[in-house]
Formats: sequence, C-alpha cells, structure tokens
Amino acid sequence: MKMRKVGMALSLVLAAGTLLGACGKSDDNKGTETSKGGEKAKKFSVAMVTDVGGVDDKSFNQSAWEGLQKFGQDNGMKKGKGGYDYLQSKSDADYSTNLNTLVRQDFDLVYGIGFLMQAAVEEIAKQQKDAQFAIIDAEVKQPNVASVLFKEQEAAFLAGVAAALQTKSNHIGFIGGMEIPVIERFESGFLAGVKAAKPEVKVDVQYSGAFDKAELGQSIASKMYSSGADVIFHAAGATGNGLFKEAVDRKAKDPSKEIWAIGVDRDQNDMGPDVVLTSALKRVDVAVQDLSKKAMDGKFPGGEIALYGMAEDGVGLAPINSKASNKDAIEAAIKDWSEKIKSGAVKVPGTRDELKNFSAK
Repeated sequence: MKMRKVGMALSLVLAAGTLLGACGKSDDNKGTETSKGGEKAKKFSVAMVTDVGGVDDKSFNQSAWEGLQKFGQDNGMKKGKGGYDYLQSKSDADYSTNLNTLVRQDFDLVYGIGFLMQAAVEEIAKQQKDAQFAIIDAEVKQPNVASVLFKEQEAAFLAGVAAALQTKSNHIGFIGGMEIPVIERFESGFLAGVKAAKPEVKVDVQYSGAFDKAELGQSIASKMYSSGADVIFHAAGATGNGLFKEAVDRKAKDPSKEIWAIGVDRDQNDMGPDVVLTSALKRVDVAVQDLSKKAMDGKFPGGEIALYGMAEDGVGLAPINSKASNKDAIEAAIKDWSEKIKSGAVKVPGTRDELKNFSAK
C-alpha cells in the first residue's frame, strides 16, 4: 500500500513536469514566425551580382545597389547572408560563379545587373530551377527569371533637348560604352531629342567598347571638346567617369569656358557641380525595389518582362544645373516634351532604324 502511494506521487510529479515542460516550450517559441503548418517561416532575402563596372561605378551598378539597400532597410533587413547583399565581379568570368554562390547561400531572389550578364543568368537559371532570378537590361526566357527593361530612349531624348538648347557651338557629343541594344536606345533617343529641339546641331557619336575604362572616356571626351563640342552626354558606365574628369580639368584651367557634361542612370551632379548640366535618369533603384517587393509578397513575375518608362517613373531627367545660362528655356522645353511622351503623343525612337523615320511634329 505504501509503495502504491509512492508510485502515484511520482506519477503526479512526472505529469506536472511534463505540463510545465510543455508550457516552457510554448514560451520559448513566442515571437518566432510560424507558417500554417507550424514550421518556422523563412525570412525573405535578396542579393545582386554586379557586372565589371562595380558597385561604386557612380552609375548603373551603384543605382541598383542603392535600390537594394533601400529595400532592405525599409523591410528591417540586415546586410549579409539572410538579408540583402551583393557580390562584385572583376571580370565576366566571375558572373556564373557569383550567381551560383548567392543561390547556395539561400537568397530568395538574385539579380544579375546588366546586359553583359545575360548568358550567365540563363545558364545558372537552367541549373538552379528552384531559385528565382532577375536580370536588368536583358531578356532571359526562363520561367524562374524576371527580365527588367527600361525605355532609356525617353530619358535620353530629354537629355538631347537639354544639350541642344544649351550648346553655344552647335556641336555636341555622345560617348557610348559597348554597342548593345541598351546603349543604342540611349543614342537613338539622344539624337532624336537634339533633332527635335535644334536640328542644325552637329552630334559626334563614338563608342569606347567598354564600361570600365575611365581613361578611354577621358581620351574620347578630350578629342570631342578640342574639336569644338561644348556639351557631351555619356552612356558608358564607369567609362563615363573619364568624361567628367576631362570636363572638370578644362573648366579649372579656364573657368569662363562653356564646358558641359551630361550624366546617366543616376544624378551625377556630384561628379562635377560646375560642369554637369543634368543626367538622364534610369531608375534601376526603383525597379529593384519594386520587383523585390513583388517577390517578397509571393508575386514574382517569373518568365515575364517588366518594362519601366516615363509613365512608370522608371526614367526621367535630373534637375538642370542652376549655372546653365539657358536654364529657364531648357526647363520649359523639358516639361513640354515630358508631357507629350507620357501621353503617347510622341513616341521616342529606340533604334537607329526608328530614328531615321522620326519626326517630332
């Protein structure tokens, strides 16, 4: 009898311990995210791979990274694995390796920044069918890839208008990076804008063949300025940094001389406040934030093209430099042309063939 009472007491103690243990486990789990099945929910993470221009190119890659940082900070994420991050490519040989590395680190969405990464994104997307990718400035026809394109020609058109109305020599220049569709859209739009605003203006067009050679950009700019150009627009990534250096150096030697440069992708006024007339804005940062949010919300547009133009606030023009002698006339013209483009009254050419038949009337 005595032994039976002791056994019963022990059973009660064990039962109580089990209940307390269960309560303790419940408290320990408090504050964790759980899915409907009771499993811990995985937080969203996103990363990008730069092209050879690098994350601090003052242009395209930097704009993408700024957008990714903004998205991460707005959503309480931390830089690094499990949050938001980037890998920098020193050469095109790094593209596939970097994309694969980020997939293996379990990032939910991985961006390839730039047209140059098209082949690498397609290759890795085929291998990693369960991963989600996005590519900027190219189309990859895979169900797990979202392709992000822009109407660069619309921003470049406005830059062309600004250049044509500011030039005193009726001679301006365009420096392109590589001859690829993206840069052809910039060139075509710019030439159309010049033609619409001031048809008699001469435009020198030259390509550097690279997006990461500032010395080439400076050399081309030097020849253009020396031959009489007083406004030069670049769409050449980090190569364009050489344009700004040449413009700044020339302005320093002769402050009275009319020397202007037009930036690209982001507002590049910081590259030379005395010489940067404006910049053709390509809001890669806006696109990155928009697409990342869609993916986080379970609305990833795999296999689709996301196109950003003026109507979507994906492209535009940075403020006109307050030191520009023709600032008021430029701003009035930009406002007028912007309204026409947004309404569809003016369709800006995106190729050289379309440019041949372009008429702003």
